[in-house]
Amino acid sequence: MLTDVIRAGRADLYSIFRTRAHDCARALAIEDGSRKLTYAELLERVDRLAAVFLARGVAPGDRIAILAHNRSEYLEVELAAAGIGAIVACLNWRLASDELRHCIDLVAPVLAVVEPDLSEAYRAVAATPCLIIGPDLDTAIAAAGPDPRIGTMVDDPEAGLTILYTSGTTGLPKGALISHRAHIARSMVFAAQLALDTGDGFIAWAPMFHMASTDHALATILRGGTVVMVDGLRPAVINEALSRHRIGWFVMMPGALEAFIAERRANPLPVKGIKVCGAMADLVPPHQIAELTGLLDTPYLNSFGATETGLPPGTADLIAPGVTPDRLSKRISAFCEVRLVDPDDREVPDGTPGEMALRGQTLFSGYWNADDTNARDFRNGFFHMGDLFRRNADGTIDFVDRAKYLIKTGGENVYPAEIERVLLSHPGVVDAAVVRAFDVKWGESPVAFVARGKDGPDAEALMNLCRDNLAGYKRPREIRFIAFEDFPRSTSGKVQRHILEARLAD
Repeated sequence: MLTDVIRAGRADLYSIFRTRAHDCARALAIEDGSRKLTYAELLERVDRLAAVFLARGVAPGDRIAILAHNRSEYLEVELAAAGIGAIVACLNWRLASDELRHCIDLVAPVLAVVEPDLSEAYRAVAATPCLIIGPDLDTAIAAAGPDPRIGTMVDDPEAGLTILYTSGTTGLPKGALISHRAHIARSMVFAAQLALDTGDGFIAWAPMFHMASTDHALATILRGGTVVMVDGLRPAVINEALSRHRIGWFVMMPGALEAFIAERRANPLPVKGIKVCGAMADLVPPHQIAELTGLLDTPYLNSFGATETGLPPGTADLIAPGVTPDRLSKRISAFCEVRLVDPDDREVPDGTPGEMALRGQTLFSGYWNADDTNARDFRNGFFHMGDLFRRNADGTIDFVDRAKYLIKTGGENVYPAEIERVLLSHPGVVDAAVVRAFDVKWGESPVAFVARGKDGPDAEALMNLCRDNLAGYKRPREIRFIAFEDFPRSTSGKVQRHILEARLAD
C-alpha cells in the first residue's frame, strides 16, 4: 500500500478534471456545433458514462476502443475512462479494414464506443460489444445512477489513459500508451511553454485520434478553457470560431495551411485572440508561414514533438508574424532532457547529426505489446526518437531528417529534408517531398515530387534553385509535378515518402 504522503503527490487526471469542473461549473467546457456543455453538465455526463462502463464490466486497465469523428462524446469517453482507470484506444477511422483489425486486435478492447456511420466498419473486423453514439449511448447515460467507485480506482498516475497509434510510415501502426502522469505533464508544459491563460480555448479540428487534438483538448479542460469540436478541416467553420473564442494554440498542420489561408483572404473576420498558431514548421513552405501569421497577427510555433513525447523536445521557439523564416533552428523545450547520440549511444559533437534521445515527464509509457521495440527504443534510460538533429554552437538544434530514411548516393548520405527545404523556399511551391530511386551508377539518387501553386516554377527553375543551394550529389535527379491533394499523408499531415517511393518504382 502507498503511504499517505506518497499518495498525496499522485493525482490522477479525472480528479483534477473534477476539481476544475466544480471551480468552473458555469463556464463553457465544450462547443460541438449547436450543442454546448458547461463544466457542470460535462461532469454529470462523464460520471454517468463512467457508471455505464462499470455496469458493462469494464475494470481498471481494460481497454475501451473508440471509433468516431470529432465530437463531444469523444472527450466524455476519455474523461469517464480516467475516472475508472480504463484505457481508451483511439482508433483511426481512415484505416483500411486490415489495418483497423490490427489496431483492435493489438489492444483487445472489452467495449467499443462507435459512431453510427462507422459501426459497420467496426463490426466487420471485431466482435467487441458496442455502444453506439446517439440515442443508444444517451439512453444508457440518462439511466445510469451514481457509482461511488468513480474517482477512487486510480492509485498510480503511471496507469495508462489513452493509446494513440503511430502513423505507421513503414508498417502497421504501433499503439503508444500514454499515462495519467504524461497527460497531466503535457497539460502543464503546454501552459508554461506557450504562456497560456486559464480560459484560453482550443479548436479541435485535427482528428481526436491524433496527439495534437487529444493532448490539447484534455489540457484545455484541465485549465478551464473551452474546447470547440470541429469535424475535420472546415476552414469557414474554424475561421468563424476564431472570431468568437479566445484561443491559446491554434493548430495548423502541414497540408492544411493553404486551404485556411484562402478562407482568411476571402473572409477576414476579426479574431478574438490567438496566442500562437501552427506546428511543424520544417514541413511547411516558409512563405505560407509568413502569410498565415500575417493574416492572424500571431506568431508561428516552430515545433518538434511526437505522439510519444507530447509538445517537447524542440518547441521553445516562435516565428514572428509576417516573417518568412530563413532558418528553423529550435530551442529545446523546458522540463525535458535531450541528448544527440550516435548509433553506439555516444553524444555527438556540435555540428554532427545525432539521433535525438529524450527523457522527461511528458514521455509515453512504451508501445503496447511490443517488448522488443521498447527494449531497443528505451535503451540506457532514454527514449530514442529516430530523428536526427544537429546542435549549433548557441545551443539551438536543427532538424536533419528521420534516421531511418537516408538516400545513399555514391557513398554519400543525403537527407531528403535538406532538399525539401530548398524546394519549399520557392514562393511558387506548395509542397515538396524527396524520395530515393534506384540508380545504376550511384546506387540511389534523390527524386523530388513537387506541387505548384498558380504560375508556379517549371522544373528548370527548381533545378537552378537546387544548383545554387545544394552540393552536386544532393541535387534531385528528376522533378515530378503532382497535384497537392495527391500527396499521401499521415494523420499529422506528414507526407508518406514510402508510398511515393512505391509509385516511383511502379
